[in-house]
Amino acid sequence: MENDLGPMDITSTPRLTRRQILSTTAMALIFGVASKANALVINDQPPWKPFDASPPETLPAGQWYFFTEQEAATVGAIADRLIPADDLSVSGKDAGCVEFIDRQLAGFFGNFDRLYMAGPFVDGTPEQGDQSPFVPRQRYRIGLAALDAHCRSAFNSSFAELKGEQRDKVLKALESGSITLDGIDAKLFFSTVHLNTMEGFFADPIYGGNKDMVSWKMLGFPGARYDYRNYVDLHDEKLDLPPLSIAGRPEWKVKG
Repeated sequence: MENDLGPMDITSTPRLTRRQILSTTAMALIFGVASKANALVINDQPPWKPFDASPPETLPAGQWYFFTEQEAATVGAIADRLIPADDLSVSGKDAGCVEFIDRQLAGFFGNFDRLYMAGPFVDGTPEQGDQSPFVPRQRYRIGLAALDAHCRSAFNSSFAELKGEQRDKVLKALESGSITLDGIDAKLFFSTVHLNTMEGFFADPIYGGNKDMVSWKMLGFPGARYDYRNYVDLHDEKLDLPPLSIAGRPEWKVKG
């Protein structure tokens, strides 16, 4: 092949591949957008309120929205054994795990509104996850009644009235499936309450649990902060950042 400059050896001319062209174009777009965005970088408070478009589902404190008083007492007794009070934190009950579970059951979680629940329901392998037809509200209502019925039959007392060692014995039996509950699988019931208690202990306090951010303080977790860029390069250093909830910290609230 020839042109105005003379012969051209096409075998020695570097050619851009399709991948290189796309990569070059993408990088150009990224740098172009980044250069325009520099003026919009925010280093303090975000210019929006958290969850303006999709607010978290929360309910006021001071009452039960799903549990009866007896059910709340039973869940509190379970939470106290799953997360006992020690030198590091208060118990699961005192941390608000019962309130957290109660509010979750009263909301869309209680009916698995965001899951497909039309069946068919068949036994699956552990790898296939939860295959139960029972939604959380059913699991708690049936399971708590069955648990108290078992304890009255075995110990002549409700679960909440048992001593600590007796509670532990019953919970271990539930976990292993060595006892039978009327109407619900014991292991399913235990795993549901156990998981929800852990969630209540570590979740943002805006949902009713983790009172006073007790678990975050125990772990040294700084919470739901907007901007961490000043700390990302600080490795193996104690930052001593007080935890921050989605709703802020109690001392930030204006007293009316």
